[in-house]
Amino acid sequence: MSLRYALLGLLRDRPASGYDLTQRFAQGIGRHAWSAKHSQIYPELRKLTEEGLIEVVDEGTRGKRVYGTTAAGRAELREWLLGEPKGGTIRNEFLLRLFLISALEPEERAPILEGVEKFATGMATELAALVEQLTAGGEELPAGSYAAMYGVFAYRATADWARWAIEEQRKRS
Repeated sequence: MSLRYALLGLLRDRPASGYDLTQRFAQGIGRHAWSAKHSQIYPELRKLTEEGLIEVVDEGTRGKRVYGTTAAGRAELREWLLGEPKGGTIRNEFLLRLFLISALEPEERAPILEGVEKFATGMATELAALVEQLTAGGEELPAGSYAAMYGVFAYRATADWARWAIEEQRKRS
């Protein structure tokens, strides 16, 4: 169900074709928040069009359609955003590994924790650059800028945690 709202939010930000949306999932939102494949996006675009939540705003060569939100689509997105979030099961292999890291010998943990710190620092830097790019010259923050900034803070916290865990390992070794 959240794919519907991801598409409405991305299209509210700016009209796009199914291909454009697939690329945005692959490069941004899908890497960090919600993934969707080409084969999932097109059927959902059809449903949203049939329900009057989006419309074709331009047609190009070879049947390319560019979609934009309708007033009804923006209203549904707004209602969903203002509603109570529904919790779900979170599957995070990375976090599962951290839960189970004590199964390794201390000397085996250090490279993993150092890798976590390096990865998290790199991702925080990458997302900070994305936020700068997304917010350059605009008055309204575009879709993704809040989520990207959340990612900056989350990855910085993960890097801080990794440095703490490395230090704890050193103290206990």
